[in-house]
Amino acid sequence: MNRIFRLIALLFGLWLLFELASRLAAEIFWFDEVGYLQEFLLRLGTQVGLWAIAFFTSISFLLGNFVIANRLKHPSLGKRMGGWGDRGIGRTKNYVVPHSPTPPLPHSPTPPTPSPLRLHLLIPTVIGLSALAGIILIYYGQQALNLWFANIKLPTSSWQLPPQLQILSQLLQSQEISIPIVQLVLLIVLTIAVLINYQFLLRAIALLISLLLAFLLSARWIVVLEYFQATSFNSTDPLFHRDISFYIFSLPIWELLKFWLLGISIYSLASVVLIYLRSPQSLSEGWFPGFSIPQRLHLNTLTSLLMLAVALHYWLLRYKLLYSTYGVNYGASYTEVKVQLPIYTGLSLLAVAIAIYLLWRVFIISRLKTTKLRPIPFPRQLVYLLVLYIAMAGTSGEILPTIVQSLVVQPNELTRERPYIARTIALTREAFNLNAIDAETFDPRGQLTAADLKENQQTIRNIRLWDTRPLLQTNRQLQQIRPYYKFPDADIDRYTLLRDVKTQTTEYQQTIIAARELDYGDVPQQAQTWVNKRLIYTHGYGFTLSPVNLVGPGGLPYYYVKDIGVEDTDSQGSLQITTEEIRASIPVGQPRIYYGEISNTYVMTGTRTQELDYPSGNENIYNVYDGQGGIPIGAVWRRLLFAQYLKDWQMLLTRNFTPQTKLLFRRNIRERIQAIAPFLRFDSDPYLVAARGGGTTITGEPTYLYWIIDAYTTSDRYPYSDPGKNTFNYIRNSVKVVVDAYNGTVNFYVADPTDPIITTLGKIFPQMFKLLEAMPAALRSHIRYPVDFFRIQSERLLTYHMTDPQVFYNREDLWEIPTEIYGREQPLVEPYYLIMKLPKAQTEEFILLLPFKPVQRANLIAWLAARSDGENYGKLLLYEFPKQLLVYGTQQIEALINQDPVISQQISLWNREGSRAIQGNLLVIPIEQSLLYVEPLYLEAEQNSLPTFVRVIVAYENRIVMAETLEQALGAIFQPEQPTSPAIIRPLEGN
Repeated sequence: MNRIFRLIALLFGLWLLFELASRLAAEIFWFDEVGYLQEFLLRLGTQVGLWAIAFFTSISFLLGNFVIANRLKHPSLGKRMGGWGDRGIGRTKNYVVPHSPTPPLPHSPTPPTPSPLRLHLLIPTVIGLSALAGIILIYYGQQALNLWFANIKLPTSSWQLPPQLQILSQLLQSQEISIPIVQLVLLIVLTIAVLINYQFLLRAIALLISLLLAFLLSARWIVVLEYFQATSFNSTDPLFHRDISFYIFSLPIWELLKFWLLGISIYSLASVVLIYLRSPQSLSEGWFPGFSIPQRLHLNTLTSLLMLAVALHYWLLRYKLLYSTYGVNYGASYTEVKVQLPIYTGLSLLAVAIAIYLLWRVFIISRLKTTKLRPIPFPRQLVYLLVLYIAMAGTSGEILPTIVQSLVVQPNELTRERPYIARTIALTREAFNLNAIDAETFDPRGQLTAADLKENQQTIRNIRLWDTRPLLQTNRQLQQIRPYYKFPDADIDRYTLLRDVKTQTTEYQQTIIAARELDYGDVPQQAQTWVNKRLIYTHGYGFTLSPVNLVGPGGLPYYYVKDIGVEDTDSQGSLQITTEEIRASIPVGQPRIYYGEISNTYVMTGTRTQELDYPSGNENIYNVYDGQGGIPIGAVWRRLLFAQYLKDWQMLLTRNFTPQTKLLFRRNIRERIQAIAPFLRFDSDPYLVAARGGGTTITGEPTYLYWIIDAYTTSDRYPYSDPGKNTFNYIRNSVKVVVDAYNGTVNFYVADPTDPIITTLGKIFPQMFKLLEAMPAALRSHIRYPVDFFRIQSERLLTYHMTDPQVFYNREDLWEIPTEIYGREQPLVEPYYLIMKLPKAQTEEFILLLPFKPVQRANLIAWLAARSDGENYGKLLLYEFPKQLLVYGTQQIEALINQDPVISQQISLWNREGSRAIQGNLLVIPIEQSLLYVEPLYLEAEQNSLPTFVRVIVAYENRIVMAETLEQALGAIFQPEQPTSPAIIRPLEGN
């Protein structure tokens, strides 16, 4: 049996070693392929180093204390009596049992023997210490679970506090207490296990805690690297007057250190006390003889280390006041600054004083003759100091601030809190870059004429009649061609299109582009074989490109680029291109998409089996990948390595491989860039660009399809900055990521070099980040202000446009994002892109826009615009309407549309059985010094969703029009004397 067990252990060890080696080798090969091997090795080396330091330091400290405790513990009953004990036969010389002391001689000055610790106190103490050991393990296990499986939420139960505990509920800031069920059950099991076999369980828990601490600390590798390459923000916080870089880069390191030291010091102290209490079979004997002098010295030393960790804890709590949420403002308010800050400082200094005192006691007692001191039931000074400290911390840290807040601050809250509110406003605006917004007044004069429309013809020609949602639904019906093709998304972009080949005149055109990707999950079930999945269905093909303002026959979208398998020799890449001008403007060339948003399978290319390119009539066209992506796996040892890594043993059995075979994995662009730069936060909406981006195949053929993804640097440590609903309170759109859809190459470009965090990351990874000027000009013309970033800034601006502390305190001027009607829902208005001419601007440009309204009112109050073109990229403009002027909001326009008897009757007729009318995005379009409201109407069948454009509604000043085309609607409003095709024209009331 021993030989079999050893063989199994050997085989398991060899398998584990091979598993680790295959993972490491595969990662090295992959990072080498994408060109970021140096960055990966730096990350790996830092993680391994942190893991080793944390694990070996923790386990050495904990086990070292166990060794000391076992040497100093009381001998078992057998040893005391010279008989059989729990550790064998032995005898302890000169040991006097305190329970049966030797009678002293008459007139001898023998000190009285202390009474031992009895069972009624011993049992709860042992149970409490056993539970404490389990709590520490569960706590670190929960932290690891939150890190590795952030989406897993363990079940909890709530306990309602009784009315008698109202004061406690105020301190807890809650009327109920959450009870984690899984953790509670695990704690009970651990406590019982420690009570049964404390020696083994304490060591096992120590090992687990050390492992968890090592993994948790190694996961924060980027924090450590940033600490050593910190960049100054050139700005200080108003309370401690430290540079912001201290909070972003240094404070996380100190908190990691505290997290580590508190855990091991509390666990070591609890475990050592438990070993001492259990060592003389105290539970079975019913009493504990007391702590000896060496034991007291050991406990004093451990408690001194614990108090130093506690001192660090309270010292860091001083800085965490800058993120307080208890006051009227975010960050340190009057109570925190005047009461809690001195308390935390005093508690930290007191903990240091206690630590020094305990070390002094160790020094003094160690020099005394041990014969003068006898064992005591418990170290009184140690226990009294800890109890006193805990009582002071609980009283001063919770009760005193509550009293001051209730009696001093609340009666004069605005006066007390005014300077602190001003700090929150200023630093929140800095952290979310709201200070970069240029605010102006926009006074809608209502004097827009037909001549003004002619002067702004490019804006009119780019008014969006097609939203991305109905166009996507139409694409999925008409352009997917085969079930396994998918359009996961459609994105708004702009292209400079050639309008006349002879004169070379161009037009700036807003478009919607959608990638046709391959989703293997929709391949027919009978065809889902290993060869099809890995060798044949390898890539998507092409894209559709539509202008936002044109409608094709039958109310369908008008396509510049569409279809696949076109046999026209003039078409590029077998895609249908409508005109010669579009063919000259939009490069296609290599339309295959090997890397995309839903490319979730790994594939092998360059095999004896050709890859499906696209269907053409009754036949399929096949292709062989000639891109620069992929890892060569022609050699047998590489196949074995990746077969183990991917757990795909068919790779070893197939005969389709050749010496040129390559493996393409991590083809999902989000997964790809996240693996390279996990320290960045990425935008939720990558978008496809057809441009001359400089990529080529192995044979030198250019590639033209690229994904652009916005990336952000974030932090949750910016002092006084209110995060709102976000998990961070500082953000910058610092990086633009470009991924070649054919080759899979990834490039990171710095879009905001003023950001100190990206500067620090640039120091850590000097070869990783490139200047934005290094991005090919054709790609640079397609970068846009990201919607996610704009949405976050807009949400913060709703409150933090108020810069006066009194106005902010009274919430006099709160804004909201208006709602609109879309289909049968009433969602919030989403930021939308427009090509328009801003007030005082000379030409039209690509703008991201969002209107605002006052709280509990429907009229518009302002609109925010973000610029995306050329040197103006990233500039934000806020246009505020005069508060005394009524400017119709989206909700009011929607209400007028749906209340109009003629228009609503027509919509009701379309909403008959089997079909429904969809009211699209209501666009508020500033033109000159006026606002134009445009809403498209679509019609779709309920059974077969194929939305068609049927009408457009335009509202301006005192008129509302529904017509078949935008030209008709505008003509009916601005040139009513000219005859037009039938249009519904209604006056607006109340203007």
